[in-house]
Amino acid sequence: MISPIKHHKELNSIAFIGNYLPRRCGIATFTKSLLEAVATEVMNEKCFAVVMNDIPEGYPYTSEVRFEINQNKLSDYKHAAEFLNMNQIDIVCLQHEYGIFGGPAGSNIIQLLTDLRMPVVTTLHTVLKDISLEQAEVLKQLIEISDRLIVMSEKASEFLIDIHSAPEEKIVLIQHGIPDTPFIDPNYYKDQFGVEGKKVIFTFGLLSPNKGIEYVIKALPKVIKKHPDIAYMILGATHPHVIKEQGEEYRLYLQRMARNLGVAEHVIFQNRFVNLEELCEFLGIADIYVTPYTEEEQVVSGTLAYALGTGKATISTPYWHAKEMLAEGRGRLVPFKNSEALADEIINLFDHDLDRNAMRKRAYLYSRSAIWKEVARRYLEVFLEVKTERSRRPRTVFYLKRPQKPISLELPEIKLNHLNTMTDDTGILQHATFNLPNRLHGYCIDDNTRALMVSSMVKEFTLPEGGLLPRLGACYLSFMQYAFNEEIGRFRNFMTYDRRWLETHGSEDAHGRSIWGLGVAFSSFKDPGLVGISANLFNKALKAVEHFSSRRPLAFSLIGIHAYLARFPGDSTVKRIREVVAYKLLEAFQTNWTKDWPWCEDTLTYANGRLSQALILSGECMYNNEMLDKGLQSLEWLIELQFSEGHFIPIGNNGWYKKNENRARFDQQPLEAHAMIDACIVAFHVTGDKKWIDRATTCFNWFLGDNDLHVSLYNPRTGGCRDGLNPDGVNQNEGAESTLAWLLSLTALHKLTAENILAINPYCKDKEFDNIRIEASIDIINPYCKDSKDKESD
Repeated sequence: MISPIKHHKELNSIAFIGNYLPRRCGIATFTKSLLEAVATEVMNEKCFAVVMNDIPEGYPYTSEVRFEINQNKLSDYKHAAEFLNMNQIDIVCLQHEYGIFGGPAGSNIIQLLTDLRMPVVTTLHTVLKDISLEQAEVLKQLIEISDRLIVMSEKASEFLIDIHSAPEEKIVLIQHGIPDTPFIDPNYYKDQFGVEGKKVIFTFGLLSPNKGIEYVIKALPKVIKKHPDIAYMILGATHPHVIKEQGEEYRLYLQRMARNLGVAEHVIFQNRFVNLEELCEFLGIADIYVTPYTEEEQVVSGTLAYALGTGKATISTPYWHAKEMLAEGRGRLVPFKNSEALADEIINLFDHDLDRNAMRKRAYLYSRSAIWKEVARRYLEVFLEVKTERSRRPRTVFYLKRPQKPISLELPEIKLNHLNTMTDDTGILQHATFNLPNRLHGYCIDDNTRALMVSSMVKEFTLPEGGLLPRLGACYLSFMQYAFNEEIGRFRNFMTYDRRWLETHGSEDAHGRSIWGLGVAFSSFKDPGLVGISANLFNKALKAVEHFSSRRPLAFSLIGIHAYLARFPGDSTVKRIREVVAYKLLEAFQTNWTKDWPWCEDTLTYANGRLSQALILSGECMYNNEMLDKGLQSLEWLIELQFSEGHFIPIGNNGWYKKNENRARFDQQPLEAHAMIDACIVAFHVTGDKKWIDRATTCFNWFLGDNDLHVSLYNPRTGGCRDGLNPDGVNQNEGAESTLAWLLSLTALHKLTAENILAINPYCKDKEFDNIRIEASIDIINPYCKDSKDKESD
């Protein structure tokens, strides 16, 4: 064992990255305990935390927290890396769990790690057997970046080596740390908790449905018949993420079950998040500890480690960590979701005191090597090893295979202030006078569709105030649901401020745009209710699209169809309609196409990029080379026409551009920039050619002042966007259409940046990594097709 004196001399500073108390989660508790234990061993104050915030205002942290990161704000990760490098930290110790970092599968953390100059030791709190494409790529990069990978179970080590090809020499097994508590009689503290004279069964941890507590409650009637002096205590607040999505539904369900089974007086709910000292006292009263989790996919359980560390007789379902921890008589395993087996084991242990106490002693003695002092020393040994290795084999810059960064500017933060201002309890209002909502013109489905897309897509890239995005998403989707005319299968468009529809159905444009928005919402929302309503409306509305003939409604619908198929690629009905609609659009291009005018009609009007985008998507996913080629060639032509003097000049809506006539230069609309940005990004995903990213960036810069008038349309104070460029200046009004075009464009670039860090496109689930090669030898995967070999198959 290396002495604390040597630690003190050779390790000047250590930074721990993860969640931190008072944020309520297991990793926050772990990070704080590990930091404090390590700081005690090295005998200095140069151990500190870099922490992740999942709410904009953060938490009231203690002084050891030195830097806070908004988990969805990519620039914060870059700044954190700069902060750590500037402070010349010796070691960074990352606490990794996919869900605590922003970006697809938590990929934002890769930005931070690749910019660091010091060694990285990563503690993996989750190692999965069955893993998504995004998670696999993040783990692949973590393995490559990290000097050591610390795991807390043999199963995690096995998975890393056998499934994820991690070098065995990088992996270190260190048990989950536990407080150093005495081996005491459970009756010692019972009077303090009102259970004196009771046999106490105990479960603790943040409450969520996968904890399986209902199976213990179902077991109680049988247990109580044999041992009527039973008390089952459930300690823990409901998990914050469960609270956001479901409220206290699970706890209330458990309470109803206890009443219905006639055991309510035996069940004690302690709806609290307790500190470590209180937790040890609660654990002290337990005669039997139960972890009845419903799934085996858990390679580490801190609650189980704490229970064994305090010498508890433990019964558990056979999840991975439990099978290791409870081996050799340290506990008993019962099948998943089996209340009968739970009851039998509980009764057996209460019937046999000697067996129960022998189990307690074995568990307690086994856990002595996991007290935080010993765990901290093991971590310090690893830290010293990697620091020594780095000094012998310096690595000034970590080079990770990925594309050059496509954005040459610091992306603005996504601000939803103006979106929220423009939205009331009906939907988003169409127009604004300056930045004040103008109620005179009421609402339209076009803007509510765009707003629905924003509310479904931005969650990974911003942290608005609690509940804002679910509220907005539900509001816009409710508007669309009300706008749908069931009798004729079409959407109405315009509604007055006093909620009167102005027509029985809107234009084909409005309907196609609604299909687009619903497809995106369906593929992006996580809430089952919003997903279900989006899918239902999408399928009802899709039937009308087959009869459309106008080009843009066809294109809008195709983009929505491809978004829908990204989630449900096997939907044969939708694929059939896609084929009909795509060939209609292709026929328009074939009919009007000439060498000098490679387009589908004789006039360039609005949202031109959408037509090219729809053809590219359809050609790629339907394996139709003519569609794909015409989509790419027409987009090239649009670029040539609209790029001049080093910036983007969209077709003006004051006259448009008719074939063989002069084009209108003004008024220039934000929708045109947004359409071209999306089209260029799709072209990049399909071709892997970085020129499309440069072009998307040029179009985006139009919003920020790289335009004919050299004036920014984006208002950083409100988060809104001005309504366009006129010959005599910028239109100062910040209406819904322009603001939503800005937000969707900004979100698209944030998403692209996250994907490039991740090194894959996150929407494609089944493609191989070696399909398309681009700069820096990185693989880019097309997001719109599930199978590169058979693009029409599921």
